[in-house]
Amino acid sequence: MVDEHSAEDRPGWTFLTNHGHVLLAVAGDPDARVADIAARVGISARATLAILKDLESAGYLRRSKVGRRSHYTVDSHQHFRHPTTATQEIGELLAIFDRPTPRP
Repeated sequence: MVDEHSAEDRPGWTFLTNHGHVLLAVAGDPDARVADIAARVGISARATLAILKDLESAGYLRRSKVGRRSHYTVDSHQHFRHPTTATQEIGELLAIFDRPTPRP
């Protein structure tokens, strides 16, 4: 799988962490393969697996096996971890990115 984001295309920093981007990728495609999530986020498959494990351990998602594939279910009622945003549910973030992109 080729990384769809070259190093020169990536900004020095972003508003969302890799954990946030992996969560958005899984919410958008619950049956995505690890390699596909990694390519979409622009990180290695190993880093993606570690993030998926973090998110599952923290209760943000559940993984179930469907045949040989994994299916992820996001718990949109979980709260953000940072104290300043801990009253907000992650579903609010997911809803922002679930909106259709307006056409010019």
